[in-house]
Amino acid sequence: MPDNTSCHGDIFHSMTIEEIVAELSLEEKVSMMSGSGFYSIHAESKQWGAKPYPAGGANERLGIEGLKFSDGPRGVIVGHSTCFPCSMARGATFDRDLEWRVGEAMALEARAQGVNLLGQVCVNLLRHPGWGRAQETYGEDSYHLGEMGSALSQGTQHHNVISTVKHFALNSIENTRFNLDVRTDERTLREIYLPHFRKVIESGCLSVMSSYNKVNGTYCGQNRYLLTDILRNEWNFEGFVHSDWVLGVYSPHGAEAGLDIENPEPAWFGENLLNAVRNGEIPEEVVDTSVCRILGILKKIHMTDDPHKSYPADLVACSDHAILARTVAEQSAALLWNRDVLPFNKDKVHRVGVFGRLAALENTGDRGSSRVSPPHVITPLEGLEAYLGSENVTYAGDELDARAAGEAAAEFDAAIVIAGYTAVEEGEYIPSDINLGQEELPENLSSILDGARKRGQRNPIGGDRRSLSLPDDQIELIRRVASTNPRTIVILVAGSAVMVEEWIDIVPAAMQTFYAGMEGGAALPRLLFGDVSPSGRLPFTVAQDADHYPPFDISTHNIEYGYWHGYSLFDRDEHEPRFPFGHGLTYSEFRYSNIRAIRRDDGGLEVNATVENTGSWTAIDTPQLYICWPGQSAVRPRQSLRGFSRLRLAPGEKAETTFTVAPRDLAWFDPDARTWRIESGHHKIKVACSARDTASLETILDFEKEIDLGI
Repeated sequence: MPDNTSCHGDIFHSMTIEEIVAELSLEEKVSMMSGSGFYSIHAESKQWGAKPYPAGGANERLGIEGLKFSDGPRGVIVGHSTCFPCSMARGATFDRDLEWRVGEAMALEARAQGVNLLGQVCVNLLRHPGWGRAQETYGEDSYHLGEMGSALSQGTQHHNVISTVKHFALNSIENTRFNLDVRTDERTLREIYLPHFRKVIESGCLSVMSSYNKVNGTYCGQNRYLLTDILRNEWNFEGFVHSDWVLGVYSPHGAEAGLDIENPEPAWFGENLLNAVRNGEIPEEVVDTSVCRILGILKKIHMTDDPHKSYPADLVACSDHAILARTVAEQSAALLWNRDVLPFNKDKVHRVGVFGRLAALENTGDRGSSRVSPPHVITPLEGLEAYLGSENVTYAGDELDARAAGEAAAEFDAAIVIAGYTAVEEGEYIPSDINLGQEELPENLSSILDGARKRGQRNPIGGDRRSLSLPDDQIELIRRVASTNPRTIVILVAGSAVMVEEWIDIVPAAMQTFYAGMEGGAALPRLLFGDVSPSGRLPFTVAQDADHYPPFDISTHNIEYGYWHGYSLFDRDEHEPRFPFGHGLTYSEFRYSNIRAIRRDDGGLEVNATVENTGSWTAIDTPQLYICWPGQSAVRPRQSLRGFSRLRLAPGEKAETTFTVAPRDLAWFDPDARTWRIESGHHKIKVACSARDTASLETILDFEKEIDLGI
């Protein structure tokens, strides 16, 4: 496909946006405010996203091609693009630079396939790990979400592909997302659920996708408080807002609220909006404003020079992007515990037994709107066979006959159990009467789906998780294998937290690899045998008791989102997590020293610390900055993440890391005065390896006076 992702002709060179709008008829302007051709394209391809979708902004008469959309949290879903590890895995890298590179690779593949609008930046906060689409976001912490989402957006827009940050806002229950009403107070909204969106937008992101749910009684696609009062008037967002796809709009008056484009087809913004303007119900200026926003962004990407002269088709799933996908898989894997069994010694571990149905399954995650169809997927079994030689690797059993698998495990130098979930158990909720192409399942996944149907599972494809533990048959498999093989390793494949209480005491090591993308199987043996040290850190809290998380009802249509979740909730209630936020082991050890913290002239902070690799392996460390608030002006979390870095250090090597904290990241929102305030008083500054690091490096800074930052 030729690179044709902006606009034909010279209209943006010869006319201002205002002149173009004046040239358009009302009918033409309204037609630019919705997508078109979605259903015909889908009917032809039988698979969601097989081709770019016309997503608004087009005008054939003036030669304006408009927006061509693709989803993209794991990669461009058009064609056979690179499938990267899921967003949650990339969140576990805590690596802004790596995420920028992923965004750039996505942009290159988007341009090569005619896409100029990419729905890839999902920063919905993980309130509860049972959320079905947890894999599409980065984790439970707002600061971390904003940093990672900004990096992805900037990497993508470097090549003039419009980034979309989504889903705005408070979207974190899947099954009832079309009609869920989320109630929340102003402090919770401002401090917990919106800061990451603001950070991504202020980093330059050019478009926003509204979410399906309601917030405080009003659908997000027509929520003026969110789309105009906050997004436009407070945050000065100048891009366009488009709806989520299908059932994202419920009235033409969404345009007055600040929604610029209805996708995928004009259910409310076509004839309904046109008639509302003609009848005087909606001013034509509302339409003009939206069209100006859309054209302004199209002009921006059209007039900005591209870093590359061309974007040929051979960029799609090229070798460089496959290597990048493997690198991300390696750096995202989180080593949960290790009782002196990893890394495997190549002189002692020759014959490996592999267990579990997921070992041989192409399992890259959700098979709904974020599904990528890569040219290949390396399974865990294939990766181990390629690394050790197929004669040294045996697929020796699964959960269908755990007893036989356990007996077979005794024969091997090491046993690897692949456990976790698939698109059947978690992901986008796809009712059985909707076809997104999901019926084209691999044989092994089809058998899992058949089993789910026989058990009467309500949502055979995706949806929110009903349990945070592994399925009973997988737990039995782990127990049987570990009872006969002392070098049993469990690899967890999942989009968020998995509770391990039933088997943690009997397994010497476990690693969470999330949905590791098309190169995940190639990364796995390199991690297990020490070619590369694990360095992923959990971007969420893993509980010992599921009741320690916030309430989560997957069938509710009304819910209250409170101030507390994640590690702040565990801190408040003094619950000991199984694994804290930020946890992850390496094959080396690190020591922190020499912490210094100063107030900057702008009211923010600069914190420096020295990190030393005191172990015997080259490895990546992830020092994290936490601030403990005075909490005198308002109740606040015991601590909040406000910085992180990544340092690759050789044994004995030292390096200094610097954390810079912006003034707003120090503030709390005063709903009475409608302003952000930085408290006075003692602020404890901590550099730690996790939210529960008992050996953290600490210092105190006294803020002499309160500072009012405004809105």
